[in-house]
Amino acid sequence: MFFIKEEKNMGNKAPVNKNEKLTVTIEDLTYQGMGVAKVEHYPLFIENALPTERVKVHVLKAAKNYGFAKVIERLSTSEQRVEVTENQYLQTGIAPLQHLNYEAQLEFKRTQIVELLSKVHLEGIKVAPTIGMTEPYHYRNKAQVPVRAVNGKLETGFFKKNSHTFVPLEDFLIQDKRIDEVIKEVRDILREFNIEAYDERKHNGVIRHIMVRRGYYTHEVMVVLVTRSKRLPMQEQIVEAIQAKCPDVCSIIQNVNQASTNVILGKQDKLLAGKEQIKDQLNGITFNISAHSFYQVNPLQTEKLYKAVVEGANLTGKETVIDAYCGIGTISLTLAAKAAKVYGVEIVPEAVIDAKLNAAANEIENVQFETGSAEEWMQKWEEQEIKPNVIVVDPPRKGLAESLIESAVKMGPDKIVYVSCNPATLVRDLQLFLEKGFKVAQPIQPVDQFPQTVHVESVTVLERAEK
Repeated sequence: MFFIKEEKNMGNKAPVNKNEKLTVTIEDLTYQGMGVAKVEHYPLFIENALPTERVKVHVLKAAKNYGFAKVIERLSTSEQRVEVTENQYLQTGIAPLQHLNYEAQLEFKRTQIVELLSKVHLEGIKVAPTIGMTEPYHYRNKAQVPVRAVNGKLETGFFKKNSHTFVPLEDFLIQDKRIDEVIKEVRDILREFNIEAYDERKHNGVIRHIMVRRGYYTHEVMVVLVTRSKRLPMQEQIVEAIQAKCPDVCSIIQNVNQASTNVILGKQDKLLAGKEQIKDQLNGITFNISAHSFYQVNPLQTEKLYKAVVEGANLTGKETVIDAYCGIGTISLTLAAKAAKVYGVEIVPEAVIDAKLNAAANEIENVQFETGSAEEWMQKWEEQEIKPNVIVVDPPRKGLAESLIESAVKMGPDKIVYVSCNPATLVRDLQLFLEKGFKVAQPIQPVDQFPQTVHVESVTVLERAEK
């Protein structure tokens, strides 16, 4: 796996020039899935190019230490290449690995972790094969699709990477097929009632995004119409038409976002029809999901991920567990069946409200959820002489703050189970845990939550080196 900052061009000038045509051999893949070719040790990053392939390229950019190029002609083809007919999935970044066969994708994700460990001299930590999917397409249970006018016609689609160029799409490849169908139906209804698409340059128009969520097990569907305007023209007729065309839609919400921003959802929701939340299950536990809820987008793989967490925690029913980034309670409630007591903490108040409702709906009583930072509550729980046997952390991509690592270690758990969505910050944080007397107790387990993309989740079990 190639990392940009490692290469240094000692001269003052790149050995290639912008617009130059070259023939090169691809040697590696970057962690973003781009092919890497070397010209006099100078790396060129090339989209839609795989190791071993010989390609003719056109240099797009030549910075001092690295450049970018595009393939003009492929002279040889990797055995790992999958021929794709729809280039827009690569262009928009929806599926940047769709040209790499799935077995190779799984190994690519494992290798990300292996090579990051190697860079900090932690080669002794083993990484298990990545847990994949039988059908690695159409897995996302949530879509947030921009709406724009193309030649005067309202369209749904996606933007090309690093641009404002809009690409109309109907099949999004990695979304639940029913979600794609609902988006098309809603798009056609909006066209029928002449609803204006949002224009980001002029900051006018009505519909900015269509968001659809679908319960994998319940099949309940939520439609969120994100509008620039407070008023949705023809509101009643639109709602009636959606309900008639899509009887599985049991929640229709208008979200108002009047800001000139690339943030998708605004703060104001209006329930137009049905209920405010839909339901779904994970490992037999029912969850209520609102428009703003964080809920894992790949339910089948999330069940495997949480199974790895449960196995890593290895609970007997006597343990006290802290879930330091509990969200709406998905991991906390999964562990509660095997623990004596679970304490969850989350900084987002709405998520904590959802977590408490989810616990009540499932009649799970041995959980306690608090609002605030994990460090703050760990200190309070320590003052209350609560001694966790296991601490679970599932942080955002930026990983753990050093102060949280210190707080977790200070509480003296037997185990820390680290659920990571970013191998780089995982490896950084593991170094701190190792310095503070913990060891990695078993091979790190990668799980492919996002097939056809470069992202990988993983579960790491840490134990105190000396018990």
